[in-house]
Amino acid sequence: MRNAPTILHLDMDAFFASVEQASKPSLRGKAVVVGGLGPRGVVATASYEARVFGVHSAMPMGQARRLAPNAAYLVPRFGLYRSISEQVMGLLRGLSPLVEPLSLDEAFVDLEAGEVAWDAVSARLVGERLRADIRTVTGLSGSVGLAASKMLAKIASEQAKPDGLVLIEPGTERAMLGPMTVRTLPGVGPATGDHLRRAGITTVDEIAEAGEDELVRLLGKAHGHALYAMALAHDERPVVAERETKSVSVEDTYDVDIHDRLRVGLEVQRLADRCVRRLRGAGLSGRTIVLKVRRYDFSTLTRSETLRGPTDDPAVVREAAARLLDSVDTTGGVRLLGVGVSGLADYTQEDLFAQAAAGAGEGAAEFAAEEDVVEPAGAEEQVVAERRWPAGHDVRHAEYGHGWVQGSGLGRVTVRFETPGAVGPGRVRTFRVEDPELEPAEPLPLVPG
Repeated sequence: MRNAPTILHLDMDAFFASVEQASKPSLRGKAVVVGGLGPRGVVATASYEARVFGVHSAMPMGQARRLAPNAAYLVPRFGLYRSISEQVMGLLRGLSPLVEPLSLDEAFVDLEAGEVAWDAVSARLVGERLRADIRTVTGLSGSVGLAASKMLAKIASEQAKPDGLVLIEPGTERAMLGPMTVRTLPGVGPATGDHLRRAGITTVDEIAEAGEDELVRLLGKAHGHALYAMALAHDERPVVAERETKSVSVEDTYDVDIHDRLRVGLEVQRLADRCVRRLRGAGLSGRTIVLKVRRYDFSTLTRSETLRGPTDDPAVVREAAARLLDSVDTTGGVRLLGVGVSGLADYTQEDLFAQAAAGAGEGAAEFAAEEDVVEPAGAEEQVVAERRWPAGHDVRHAEYGHGWVQGSGLGRVTVRFETPGAVGPGRVRTFRVEDPELEPAEPLPLVPG
């Protein structure tokens, strides 16, 4: 570990929900839950006001509604979240060439590599300036942790939430970690935590006191060694610049199981086209086409087919996905479908309008989210595909201007007309869903200019 707290971890505060609150004046200070709104939807992010009621990410949406029935429930706008994430990551890259994004809303930064910090004083100044810059550029808040290692920097940013900065001085790590729960350490989830608790180990100090041999006996060689090192505040992992994209994929979860084989085929074709649009948007092509099918009984099948060379041609991807679907039994119904492309390259082999060199094989390729960013399965367009006016999405009316959908049903859509810069809540109007003067719109920037 280094001798100065020059590793920074940034974690944007309740990112998706904060974006929605910033863009919708009527929701500021209110409980906001973002995620899939169907019966099988899950919470992507909850605002701090919603967390008071016990709502948290990955919770089933039905449970969230029971806990916070009066919260605003919105469909994610991933395009907007990505654009704001790019602004934040741009600020981080201005500090150092070594930026390691973990998701849309968090990243590690090696300040020493950027020669912008060399001790605690300079690191704190950089962290405070970064928080101010993020608020100026995006209107949002982020929490910053500074420490001599990645593990400690992430722990520090968690302590700093919301909208704060915590710096862990080198030499104080053991004393700071000691009384913390074992769940504080990376890799200690509920199962491992329960296993340690049954052995009488509940704090980080007790992990260190148990000794490495005992941890290896309890957890196995790899996990035991790693956990003991973390309990001693040892973490030599470097900040690694952005990971190479491994795959591009899209998937949808359906509110009601699809039983019609023709509809399943059409959905796969639609997903293939969406996947290719993402592929081309990233300037990539790929050799391996992957089909993911989750059936009515929650069993998940993955089929893949590897082509002779990389392609970004939608016809090729559609045909390969259709061939893969032929090998899957969907008789009982389908609850989720996905299409992905892996084996990526930054060029296209033009003679690929032919047959694949290899047949389909289960589990032959890893099915990862676009750009390795984990997003709730199907949350982005799960509801968009089923409803014309997704809750929370932007619209424009010929007379009233820009607004967002508060809700729709029974042939009506209710819109609140307000913009990010407005001082107070906007007015509400209800229209027929087919009103010709109402149309979907692009999100407005959170900060003018």
